[in-house]
Amino acid sequence: MKYFFLSEGWAVSRVWASDGLWQITAWRRQPDIQQLNICLIENNELLWLYRVEDAILTVEVKPTTPVPVQNTIGQVVLKRLMTAEQVIERLGTAQAKCQLQNIQSVT
Repeated sequence: MKYFFLSEGWAVSRVWASDGLWQITAWRRQPDIQQLNICLIENNELLWLYRVEDAILTVEVKPTTPVPVQNTIGQVVLKRLMTAEQVIERLGTAQAKCQLQNIQSVT
């Protein structure tokens, strides 16, 4: 599995695998991308942890609400997804505060 953090208010758009843009007809399914119940809070911004299957190489993300072009970025392509070890290291940094939703699902 691979992971990435995504700011609240952003959503996954297009996805790429080793053979190019993810084609639902070729794979016969949607890509496996799951938002986990773990987020970081940095500078009053929520960063949600997402898990993706190993076949995914690149993920494009976009804001969920339209915003004026001059005020924000329109889309971002994530090319360097994280390993589980990198996520644990990131969660352990002093600059981040980790928050769990629904603690019963973790225990």
